[in-house]
Formats: sequence, C-alpha cells, structure tokens
Amino acid sequence: MPIKGLKKKVVAKGKKQLLKFTVDCQQPADDNIIEPKDLEKFFNSRIKVDGKTGNLGDKVAITREKSKIHVSAEGAFSKRYLKYLSKKYLKMQQLRDFLRVVATNKTSYELRYFNINEDNEEE
Repeated sequence: MPIKGLKKKVVAKGKKQLLKFTVDCQQPADDNIIEPKDLEKFFNSRIKVDGKTGNLGDKVAITREKSKIHVSAEGAFSKRYLKYLSKKYLKMQQLRDFLRVVATNKTSYELRYFNINEDNEEE
C-alpha cells in the first residue's frame, strides 16, 4: 500500500556538476618555505577517487599556476578534503607549527603564517 504524500525522487540527467577549488601558497612560496609543485605532486599521489589513491582519471584534474593549485572535480568532491590533505602535507614537511590553512572564500584556501607578533604586543 503506497503512503499518501510520498513521491519518488526524480534525478535529472543533465551535465555533471564541475567543482573547482584553489589552494593559494603565495606567502610561503615567496619565502621559499614550500614549493607549490611539491604540494601539487602530493595532491596527485594522495587524492582518493572511488576509495583508491592514484586513481584520478577524468574525474579529478590538478593544475598549477605559479603559486596557486587548482583542483577541478566532477561529481562529489569535498573542499574539506583539500584542507585535510594540505594540513597533512604541512605536517609531513614539519611546517604545521608555522603555517595554517585558511578559507578565503567559498571555493579557495590559503596558506598563511600564524600571527606570532600579537603575543609580544600584549606583554
């Protein structure tokens, strides 16, 4: 017996959703602390697609433009996953104590220094 008021969800078969995210490494790259190409290489080797690493295929594309890394993905891809991987990279390079990953807008992250000078001014 069908339930009154319950309707089947109809999925529209249109073009797939293309998500674009950026990670800006401008400040640390200017100071030669990290190399954006190494972070790009890290993303290439660590991003999981369908539960497998190194399985990017056509679904995920990673490009680098100077000190910005662009990640384009078809279908489900989390911006939070990029933050997780960026923090993992910083930890691997032992830079986690000096740099942090901050969201600048809805589709991008930026690597920034911690503000250490604020502590000195208070004392």
